[in-house]
Amino acid sequence: MQGINEKVLLYAGSLGLVNKSGVGQAVRHQKQALELANVPYTMNGKDDFSIIQLNTIFPDSLIKSKWAKRRGKKVVYYAHSTMEDFRNSFRGSNLIAPLFKKWITYCYNSGDLIITPTDYSKQLLEGYGLNPPIISLSNGIDTEFYEPDSEARMRFRRTYNLQEDDKVVISVGHYIERKGILDFVKLAEQLPDYQFYWFGYTNLNIVPHKIKEAIRKPLPNLHFPGYVGREELRDAYCGSDLFLFLTHEETEGIVLLEALAAKIPVLVRDIPIYSNTFVDGKTVYKGKTSSDFEDKIYQMLEGRLPDLTENGYQLALERDLKVVATRLLEIYEL
Repeated sequence: MQGINEKVLLYAGSLGLVNKSGVGQAVRHQKQALELANVPYTMNGKDDFSIIQLNTIFPDSLIKSKWAKRRGKKVVYYAHSTMEDFRNSFRGSNLIAPLFKKWITYCYNSGDLIITPTDYSKQLLEGYGLNPPIISLSNGIDTEFYEPDSEARMRFRRTYNLQEDDKVVISVGHYIERKGILDFVKLAEQLPDYQFYWFGYTNLNIVPHKIKEAIRKPLPNLHFPGYVGREELRDAYCGSDLFLFLTHEETEGIVLLEALAAKIPVLVRDIPIYSNTFVDGKTVYKGKTSSDFEDKIYQMLEGRLPDLTENGYQLALERDLKVVATRLLEIYEL
């Protein structure tokens, strides 16, 4: 793949604050995509560059954006956040959501181009009255890394002392209501014959009391291993029997792509972002209510519904980093 001559600054300021989130993963994917597209890049702000890529809406990113524009550099702002997915996140998030919308609008308007992961998030942002053009481009997925692996499955089962015939349901995300953690705990209580694992972590000092109570619920089949590294999470995908994604709102959901790449059955909440791309009963299964999820989990784990994993895998391939790299190169050649 032929690259371009312009160097990209992949700005890493405040990245440490979001390194364990989907944004952190998106930045790592951007790095891989730039390498695949043969686009020269740096993460050193002292190096010369023509284009800057920004991924956070912290004040230092806004300052860097304005600094770069004053020097004639092109500013590409990756819009990972919307007011809609900020709600139901942390204590007080609903109260300040309108202010958050004004802030991110100000940040994104400082760019020359906005890239957002999906057509759904693009549609939301278009309603914000933003000035720069908006392009939808997936954050991408390294499908080769997440391919099914029998040894990875055995590692996961050994690590968590699971028998081969144990049925395991996993989810991944922060301890926030928007991610569906309350429903996850409720389903674990309703389905005691299955093991439920939630991977991810959020400081309990910033989550509402009801989230703390849910996490501390003494259920023998409910487990919170916390944040794990990329390799261990890959093992968890390979070693589990169902990926349950109960999120109420997303701009994409990288973990969903990871699960599809690992070819494990997927059950998601039926929300607008997944209404067109992910068809119920063809690529994933969907539910709306707690009883829907309970019934679908049982049917999927007991083999009473068709296996859709190959169809889901094809969707992941469409968002492989090689595909994203080609599209990114086309965007920078415009």
